[in-house]
Amino acid sequence: MSELERWETRYAAPGYHFGKAPNAFLKGKAHLLKAGQKALSVADGEGRNSVFLAELGLDVRAMDFSPNALAKARALAEERGVTVHFERADLETWTWPAGEFDLVVAIFIQFCPPALRARVFENMKRALKPGGLILMQGYRPEQLKYKTGGPSQVEQLYTRELLEQSFADCASVEIEEYDREVHEGAGHGGMSALIDLIARK
Repeated sequence: MSELERWETRYAAPGYHFGKAPNAFLKGKAHLLKAGQKALSVADGEGRNSVFLAELGLDVRAMDFSPNALAKARALAEERGVTVHFERADLETWTWPAGEFDLVVAIFIQFCPPALRARVFENMKRALKPGGLILMQGYRPEQLKYKTGGPSQVEQLYTRELLEQSFADCASVEIEEYDREVHEGAGHGGMSALIDLIARK
């Protein structure tokens, strides 16, 4: 089964795999955001995070490669009465805009092997305006013992060293590592080994 087929099957099930509520880390950083800012949500899935940003008054573009996910995301945006610019796109081939966004959000996008991940990180930075912000959350290698979400390939998980190296050219970088209970639909449930990044271009 291809990666696309795997996600299409997952998103074909009834309901929202990761729930309709925004990611807790993203919600907790709402005070850093301002209405009218342009935001990009990377691999946005069923729309819970992009719709939340739109509810805050941001101008949001969201991309994902799963048609099933995008259909649910559009339905969620309609349900909440907000506009999000959804786009079907594959991270392998998508042409990233340059210097366009005030905010890039990347929540649990850990399906990328290391070579693609390095390109995605560079493109996320390139897509930002000067002074723009990246908000990213992922799992640390310790997540493999919890088995409560995320990939089973250790090389796809984030370490502090990896993020420090990848975002060393940013004006500021904050990284926080911690374990916490996560409950996001059927997809993420239980104690989780998390790592957060806040980087400013």
